[in-house]
Amino acid sequence: MSKKSSYGAHYHCVYNLKYHLVLVTKYRRKAFTNQMLNDLEEKIRELADKWGVTILEFRGEADHVHLLLDMNPSIQPSKFINNLKTVSSRYMKKIHGEHLKRYYWGTNAMWSRAYCLITAGGAPLSVLKQYIETQERPH
Repeated sequence: MSKKSSYGAHYHCVYNLKYHLVLVTKYRRKAFTNQMLNDLEEKIRELADKWGVTILEFRGEADHVHLLLDMNPSIQPSKFINNLKTVSSRYMKKIHGEHLKRYYWGTNAMWSRAYCLITAGGAPLSVLKQYIETQERPH
């Protein structure tokens, strides 16, 4: 029985890159309903698949969403996130436009310009630092 590795492979590299992404609605308006979050998750998973990004976890509240992402090193996170925000905003306004007009009557943006992206997983920094410090140099 083989144990599935948490590492990915991409061309000549082995990686384990996990990111915690938080996207917040513009003006932190509590605009999302449960159905909207379901539709948003479906669209984000579809888009991520096109980019070669795996959504490990998706959860949302009325004014923000959390995503746990697995990306390969050839993907620029800022470009992926910009595309994700643009496409998902247009999609949500297309299918939930009447509801969103109550919150965003004068703008096309649904998301705040800012976002939070944090690397996640692996060993704590103190453990990594100690491991690197104990590597023996050749004499």
